[in-house]
Amino acid sequence: MKLVTAIIRPEKLDDVRGSLESYGVQGLTVSQASGYGRQRGHTEVYRGAEYTVDLLQKVRVEILVANEWANDIVDVLVATANTGHAGDGKVWLIDVEEAVRVRTGERGEAAI
Repeated sequence: MKLVTAIIRPEKLDDVRGSLESYGVQGLTVSQASGYGRQRGHTEVYRGAEYTVDLLQKVRVEILVANEWANDIVDVLVATANTGHAGDGKVWLIDVEEAVRVRTGERGEAAI
């Protein structure tokens, strides 16, 4: 099993979720995140005053999938979240040794 984690722009969440559901993903976890990458934030002007935004608002999406689905899920995430601009995000995979469904006690891929 793999844990696919993506950090994406908040405005792309609905598109990403729809694409993942169309692909067949049955569950995911979404949480708010903030951070920066190479762009190191940006400068904005509000009511005439200029200020620096160091931490940008992002969304973290996590999906537990079977090994054979992992690369396809990454492709769906990248294709849907891409705007072509800096700050589109990152996607990575982590090996998962075990998963257990709390309600039933099922283990492994049956728990997905």
